Amino acid sequence: MWESESESAAYGDGLLTSSKHGVKTEGFVQRGHSWYVATDIPSDFLVQIGEANFHLHKYPLISRSGKLNRIINESRDPDLNKIVMDDIPGGPEAFELAAKFCYGVAVDLTAVNISGLRCAAEYLEMTEDLEEGNLIFKTEAFLSYVVLSSWRDSIVVLKSCEKLSPWAENLQIVRRCSESIAWKACANPKGIRWSYTGRTSKILSPKWNNDMKDSSPSRNQQVPPDWWFEDASILRMDHFVRVITAIKVKGMRFELIGAAIMHYATKWLPGLINDTSIPGDEASNCSISNSSSSGGSWKGGLHMIVTATIEDTSSLQAKEQRMIIESLISIIPPQKDSVTCSFLLRLLRMAIMLKVAPALVTELEKRVGMQFEQATLADLLIPSYNQGETMYDVDLVQRLLEHFLVQELTENSSPTRQSSEKHMACNLNAKTRVARLVDSYLTEVSRDRNLSLTKFQVLAEALPESARTCDDGLYRAIDSYLKAHPTLSEHERKRLCRVMDCQKLSIDACMHAAQNERLPLRVVVQVLFSEQVKISNALATSSLKGVESHNQPMVTNRKTLLEGTPQSFQEGWTTAKKDINTLKFELESMKAKYSELQNDMESLQKQFDKMLKQKHTSAWSSGWKKLSKLTKMTNVENHDISPKISASAEQNRKITRRWRNSIS
Repeated sequence: MWESESESAAYGDGLLTSSKHGVKTEGFVQRGHSWYVATDIPSDFLVQIGEANFHLHKYPLISRSGKLNRIINESRDPDLNKIVMDDIPGGPEAFELAAKFCYGVAVDLTAVNISGLRCAAEYLEMTEDLEEGNLIFKTEAFLSYVVLSSWRDSIVVLKSCEKLSPWAENLQIVRRCSESIAWKACANPKGIRWSYTGRTSKILSPKWNNDMKDSSPSRNQQVPPDWWFEDASILRMDHFVRVITAIKVKGMRFELIGAAIMHYATKWLPGLINDTSIPGDEASNCSISNSSSSGGSWKGGLHMIVTATIEDTSSLQAKEQRMIIESLISIIPPQKDSVTCSFLLRLLRMAIMLKVAPALVTELEKRVGMQFEQATLADLLIPSYNQGETMYDVDLVQRLLEHFLVQELTENSSPTRQSSEKHMACNLNAKTRVARLVDSYLTEVSRDRNLSLTKFQVLAEALPESARTCDDGLYRAIDSYLKAHPTLSEHERKRLCRVMDCQKLSIDACMHAAQNERLPLRVVVQVLFSEQVKISNALATSSLKGVESHNQPMVTNRKTLLEGTPQSFQEGWTTAKKDINTLKFELESMKAKYSELQNDMESLQKQFDKMLKQKHTSAWSSGWKKLSKLTKMTNVENHDISPKISASAEQNRKITRRWRNSIS
């Protein structure tokens, strides 16, 4: 009845068969939660796994399983006919396949069941010591020669290992699948026939099989570099970390690794791109999902203000998301620009909200400081989750700015970059962009009445003076702070205005400040004095270089400032511009009247000179008549001498007039 025959196995279609069996059977029959062997011999052994009951025979099991053999032979009960194995990896499904193998029933090996069957075979100790070609050998061969050569199968097997810890880790299944995926992701796709799913969610994953001719891209079709993002994003966080680590070792570009991390984050952290966090069970259902529909493409332009706290979400969801964020921070490539600054700030927002480890939060803040010039105002408006006094976390922005300045100082002190003029220009441009960003941020947060004057002043003075070529943005922030804090004393208003340099204000800002009743009188005087100096310099420069060349930089600076100004403040600035235009019109009118008076003065001067000339002419003619009578000269002599005398007299009169005009 119990026989031992030769054994054979076939892998052509993943079908594993064995002719070694002691009980002739046609298969297993399931009745409810119980499994029975289709044979005439009654079962004498029961294996219970959870709610599943397997009515089997001892001999086929002990001939292949070292664990069952040891349990039955070493048992003090000779009539042992039942055993409970709730801790078997893979559960009832894996044990069913292992039991079928013991009975010689054909087992269909696939990427879905191979990892569970391999772990179950290890648990049951189905080694070569009991029988040649046992289940451990067969499953190991299928993993090595079939699964690891296929992109799709490697992804599916690694995904199935999530429920097999720590068996899959100890058997190196996770490591081998991760390295296989990393190798295929870094390989040159030319010459390999495969299909990728980076653009659609209907197909599970790409296949690296030679028979996929119809779905493969043509030779001339360019394969996108992110073709593997979607497939890698279905993995659990710890397995994704293993894949990314293996990809780094293979030498993939850090920009591409960063893009894969951002794609993964948008799929597993829905609050990263949503305008508001998802409360309740709905958040729990969609935050940890393996389907491709749960994720979306990265939308870096969205503005997220998260108003919910940890108490609004389940503790399990908060714990899972905290683990994901901590893992993502640890695998982000250290190079600058590997991920966008917007992504880092959104990740930082969630890290603070979920109370991630302080050391990782500090590390993330340093990463943001490296790319702080790329930040936007919307991403900087991070609420204060620690129940602080202010609405926004101003201290966080202060720390980010400090990290940025330390990074700039470190790069400038580097001997390799110290002599680079291009690098110095880039640093100056970065500081200028950060200055505009900080001024816009101050304008927004200054409306918070709980914002202290000290915090405003410290943040405004954190940047060096060379970072700001124009203080119009800082003036807007000061004016906004004065509007929101009307109870400030005169001393506090002077202290606030000290952060601004009046000489760096544009003409429009000076005209507005001259009429601003909220400013201290001393500041208004300084503004007017600096404006007077600017006007004098402008008049002197316009006579040499022309008015157009002098005003061109002013227009450029004004346009740049408006781009970084919030819309709400621009509306208030429009009203001030109308007043400024009115003053400009009055100034032009005064200039026109001055020109008219100057013309009238010149005409009066000409009339005066004419009258003076006539008076001198009449005096000379009367004197000449008297002289002619005394000398009794003849008419001919009078005609000869008179032209000479009149010519000399005319010359003397001209000399006298010139001297008189010069004296006057």
